[in-house]
Amino acid sequence: MWKTPNMGKDSGRLAGKAAFITGAAAGIGHQTALLFAAEGAQVAVVDMDTEGAAAVANEVTAAGGEAVALTANVAVEAEVATAIAEAEEAFGRLDVLFNNAGVMLADDGDAQSTEDDVWDLTMDVNLKGVWFGCRHGIPVLRRAGGGSVINTASFVALLGAATPQLAYTASKGGVLAMTRELAVIHAREGIRVNALCPGPLRTELLMSYLDTEEKRNRRLVHVPMGRFGEAAEIAAAALFLASDESSYVTGTDFTVDGGLTAAYVTPE
Repeated sequence: MWKTPNMGKDSGRLAGKAAFITGAAAGIGHQTALLFAAEGAQVAVVDMDTEGAAAVANEVTAAGGEAVALTANVAVEAEVATAIAEAEEAFGRLDVLFNNAGVMLADDGDAQSTEDDVWDLTMDVNLKGVWFGCRHGIPVLRRAGGGSVINTASFVALLGAATPQLAYTASKGGVLAMTRELAVIHAREGIRVNALCPGPLRTELLMSYLDTEEKRNRRLVHVPMGRFGEAAEIAAAALFLASDESSYVTGTDFTVDGGLTAAYVTPE
């Protein structure tokens, strides 16, 4: 696990900023919370896993950073609104909104096999959850004078696959389209909106879905780098989008995928 001994809000690429991160109890969100705090941000660690969020917040504070743990199911608008209000109250502002929480369900298949409840839950978390975060978070960024919104989409928003996860793919395509539109709407308010599109990662979420060597190898053959990405590598991309270094970047699909979307024939 990536760690740093030098956390603090007085220095770093996010010094003086406050960040709200959903799905922060594990995976990308966990690593991003650590990295943002190490770079000077105050961090709201948000997850429906109350104990997991508290553990990550404690990890941040133990290393010298500043964090609060908040409980919210992003599929429930009232919980998202409350969590954002609590984060703004705790820090006095929000500058970064990272709508990262998502699900990938085992019974998500093709158009015939995917049941309504799988489709609905996937859309509620992956798409409506991002919408709720933007609906309630963007006004807070506006009050702070601007900021950065980062929405976790996926490489599957950019290309299709013969190993179907139709609800997941559709939800992430929706995140990408919504991101572009919000970027244009809010560009002259100093609010940047970008979609982070990770490739396949070695996270608990994906590894529980790809639960056999055959399934894993079926994916890796298409990745030029020949390996799954790490959550910390996506956190580093999120840091760039959150920081002032990306001040002229908005409306993008920021793809971090080991070359997958660039490939036709991969190395043997």
